[in-house]
Amino acid sequence: MDKLKWCPSFKCREKEGVMASSENIHVGENDENQDRGNWSKKSDYLLSMVGYAVGLGNVWRFPYLTYINGGGAFLIPYAIMLALAGLPLFFLECSLGQFASLGPVSVWRVLPLFQGVGITMVLISVFVTIYYNVIIGYSLYYLFASFQSELPWKNCSSWSDENCSRSPIVSGCNVSMDSGEIIQVNMSWVTTNNLTCLNGSEIYQPGQLPSEQYWNKVALRRSSGMDETGEVVWYLALCLLLAWIIVGASLSKGIKSSGKVVYFTALFPYVVLLILLIRGATLEGASKGISYYIGSQSNFTKLREAEVWKDAATQIFYSLSVAWGGLVALSSYNKFNNNCFSDAIVVCLTNCLTSVFAGFAIFSILGHMAHISGKEVSQVVKSGFDLAFIAYPEALAQLPGAPFWSILFFFMLLTLGLDSQFASIETITTTIQDLFPALMKKMRIPITLGCCLVLFLLGLVCVTQAGIYWVNLIDHFCAGWGILFAAILEIIGIIWIYGGNRFIKDIEMMIGTKRWIFWLWWRTCWFVVTPILLIAILIWSLVKFHSPEYGQIPYPTWAVALGWCMIMFCIMWIPVMAVVKVLQANGTPWQRIVSCIRPASNWGPYLEKHRGERYKSMVDPNREIGHEIPTISDREKPE
Repeated sequence: MDKLKWCPSFKCREKEGVMASSENIHVGENDENQDRGNWSKKSDYLLSMVGYAVGLGNVWRFPYLTYINGGGAFLIPYAIMLALAGLPLFFLECSLGQFASLGPVSVWRVLPLFQGVGITMVLISVFVTIYYNVIIGYSLYYLFASFQSELPWKNCSSWSDENCSRSPIVSGCNVSMDSGEIIQVNMSWVTTNNLTCLNGSEIYQPGQLPSEQYWNKVALRRSSGMDETGEVVWYLALCLLLAWIIVGASLSKGIKSSGKVVYFTALFPYVVLLILLIRGATLEGASKGISYYIGSQSNFTKLREAEVWKDAATQIFYSLSVAWGGLVALSSYNKFNNNCFSDAIVVCLTNCLTSVFAGFAIFSILGHMAHISGKEVSQVVKSGFDLAFIAYPEALAQLPGAPFWSILFFFMLLTLGLDSQFASIETITTTIQDLFPALMKKMRIPITLGCCLVLFLLGLVCVTQAGIYWVNLIDHFCAGWGILFAAILEIIGIIWIYGGNRFIKDIEMMIGTKRWIFWLWWRTCWFVVTPILLIAILIWSLVKFHSPEYGQIPYPTWAVALGWCMIMFCIMWIPVMAVVKVLQANGTPWQRIVSCIRPASNWGPYLEKHRGERYKSMVDPNREIGHEIPTISDREKPE
């Protein structure tokens, strides 16, 4: 009977590999971690990280911030904040995820009391994915609308009103009455009574660009405010559905499929930015636009203003996507001995240089637009939605071969948004995988597609006629100070409670032992500088908080209250989970708290071969047991 059970070792391994791959499609036969899987190639991971960090904000926010904060002078605080806040947090999160091979919730086995921080990160990512794919839907709509011989927003058309004009509109003037009296009246009264304005008495008001009216009246069919929901805009709903189909298809096999898609979505934007820069540089007025961006118009006296430094720190923080959970999730699929230090340096520098590079492509064409319209660059520069869907499309409409340039631009926005969305959804599915590993092995595709379907349905409110107000509301509250709060607790928990020196030893288990001088900078930032900076930004954000508005339309009180409810729902899990963990612990109240600020007994490297002496007593990471048992050997005392 024993002979019947025997088989050659290579055949057994082959059979096990086939069974594993049939059961768990996101795990390859050569993966180090056969439970969770690993990236097929190092380049898959790097491009996914670059795609996650480099998003729409690099194109539509950074160039504008640079312009208003002193041009080239802004790069000084930007680089300083990268070194002091952005890079330390980025390196910390990459190391944390890679060391434990766990997602943003389960990784808090390192400090059970703080598990709510991971839940907060994931919930905020859920809210952001809802509206972020709506923006991708907008890009799809404009992409399809560009496939015409003439861009539909090039000129005022049947959808426009009397305010549609590229030049100022005469709103009123002085007229002379039969009695000799001179009075000031509006133009509609002048026209109705067949009168003539006195020379030089015209009163002008700015007109609305055709691209602005197209955005509001055609693309969005925007209502008067959040109180007027209106109907679902069917073509935006279809574009949103298409966006979710693309995301779902790309993530059907987890990192094995998304890691291949990012070769296109992460690299294509650079090709387009280069093409737009070359085209823009050949246009009249381009040099004027670039000089406003980062050239002779740079104002170094701006460096004396605290607002400039706050903007630099905030932009770095959000641009690198730290504290969203995505960095931990993506890094958790690395092999244990991957050099996460060099990865953090490469990705952070790539992200920041991309922002600077994108500014040249944007401002060269905006400079041309200002030149042909006879305006100053400051009059055509916009940020956010106004740049992406009004100012830049308006500029592209004036170029020869406008449809081609428009297709390129909106396809670039599409790819910029998609790879960021991939990582956000991967954050959600990684969390589900860590909580229900057996279920995800068998049903990864249905669960992934189910998440996409639910998020699509939740996003339908964002494609109603009041949709843009919902998008702006979620962005204003969920992508704001809640993330800062989570980041502060993250660095306090890992560095001050778990122990910065212990964490450094964990990192050295992956990348090798380093000299003390190597860690001097990181210790300085992690222990002191970065937490102080984050706390300062958080306080500033709360002090400067203002109710949201869109297009100068203020939000109703109920909408502001709803915004606060959304962010409170996200962060409430921090105290809730802390209380739950304390109640689940054993002993006196003090003993319970102490046990909850010690690592769980299943905290450490996922695979036994990586645990060494420090984690030799660690239990199976898949076992859910109490957190009172220490994870390190008795030879090494906790700090």
